[in-house]
Amino acid sequence: TRPIAGRFLDRQGRRGVYFVGLAIFITCVFAYIWAPTVLLLLLIRFIHGFGWGSSSTASSTIATDIIPKPRLGEGMGYFGLTSTLAMAVAPALGLAIMSRLGFSQVFIISAISVIIAFLIATPIKFHKPTPGKEVPGKRSFFEKNAITPATIIFFVTMTYGAIVSFIALYAADKGIENIGLFFTVYALSLLISRPYFGKLSDRKGYAAAVLPGIIAVLVTMFLLYFANSLSAFLVAGFIYGIGFGATQPVLQAMAVRNVPPERRGSSNATFFVGFDLGIGVGSILWGIIAELVGFQTIYLLAMIPAVIGLFVFLKASKKYNESRVLN
Repeated sequence: TRPIAGRFLDRQGRRGVYFVGLAIFITCVFAYIWAPTVLLLLLIRFIHGFGWGSSSTASSTIATDIIPKPRLGEGMGYFGLTSTLAMAVAPALGLAIMSRLGFSQVFIISAISVIIAFLIATPIKFHKPTPGKEVPGKRSFFEKNAITPATIIFFVTMTYGAIVSFIALYAADKGIENIGLFFTVYALSLLISRPYFGKLSDRKGYAAAVLPGIIAVLVTMFLLYFANSLSAFLVAGFIYGIGFGATQPVLQAMAVRNVPPERRGSSNATFFVGFDLGIGVGSILWGIIAELVGFQTIYLLAMIPAVIGLFVFLKASKKYNESRVLN
């Protein structure tokens, strides 16, 4: 969905893709209420992915249209806070609504929240593509300038796949309860790190944020390998929030900074393909490895993709920093 959405964003404009994505989103959320079978539920979920891929890619592209280039890292850091807050608040809120009112009310309230987003977005002045201004030779679904940041975030989010899929099982295996606090601490850390490192990258360059960010991810995997208490897990969660908050918005700024408006949609789509693939591939890979060696070892092995991402960044950072200064 993302590459197709990016292509339409560049050729047809932001407004249509964004609102169509939200419309699919709303329809699917309402449809969950009446899904009579698991198969139909999975089909709705599949269609829901089109709405999510379109609307999220469009919203990121709209943000990069609006944010001034000299403050792109800072702006993307603040933009990312919205999804961080949503992921921190929504699970607990959804469970509370479900326990008091039932599943149907969860979906109804979720759909209403998307309708509110629809209304809030209406007055935005969207970038409109200039007819005939498509960049020559740029007809692909992927943007070349964004491939390196997408590759780096792919390796970084492979570590996230190990966390989001298996940390609860890993903690249970160690007899640790209330592991959900890990994600609370992680979200709070993201709230601190995203805007700080985004602003730092605008002033000092990408390396000032991405290098300590990836190092923080490596430290997290190392700590999780040895963690034997809830407090150790929470320290790891805080450090991981710093690492992820430093790398994700800055790498996205790298992906879109030096492309014309007519390719920003494809740039964001390329970046998010790397982001999504990293989580998906990581979840599958670590699942296979966990079957062979157990949950603990996957966190030691998860340092490998982070190291690869670090080397890819070191190799490319000079070129991107030079182009950042020139633009």
